[in-house]
Amino acid sequence: MSAIFENYMKIHCPALSDNEISVIRQAAVVRTIRKKQLLLQAGEICRYKMFVMSGFLRTYRIGTDGVDHTLHFSPQLNWLTDGESYTNQTPSLYCIDALEESELLLWSRDRFNALFQHIPALKEFSEQLIARNLYLSRNRLYKTISATPAEKYEDFINTYPGILLRIPLRMVASYLGVSLKTLTRIRHAQLPQEMK
Repeated sequence: MSAIFENYMKIHCPALSDNEISVIRQAAVVRTIRKKQLLLQAGEICRYKMFVMSGFLRTYRIGTDGVDHTLHFSPQLNWLTDGESYTNQTPSLYCIDALEESELLLWSRDRFNALFQHIPALKEFSEQLIARNLYLSRNRLYKTISATPAEKYEDFINTYPGILLRIPLRMVASYLGVSLKTLTRIRHAQLPQEMK
């Protein structure tokens, strides 16, 4: 499994040497998470940056009505954390759970910050990831308020190809901000296109 992370870093951060990648990897804890297991519960402090080597995670928030609202999916080869809780060491408003059994690398805040001191290229890479995630979040917010339900669905299947077979439709509807009935109608209307 370590090779997955090492190959990812070689491709996405070529400024890192093999030795630096090895040091980064060794600073992490490997954890296997069962399907439906919570990694972060609302009210807890997010203590880790996480890299998904295999599996599939979801970030969501539970509304006052008790309904969960999916904000983000993290399939294999994705980084995630609750940035505000992690950085400020404050209780999170969000939950992170495993939609499938997942193999993760976890770095505590202290360990990751120590890596920044010795590996400047990692800090630059981390800043690029944060900037990219901010861009993607703003783009998603814009689409949420401006796109039609059909356009949101089309964007979803382009952003997360193959994921429809891995998660319940209610989570997709939650992510898109539409009812399950609306999502089902859209899927039936686009079904011939999906089968091509």
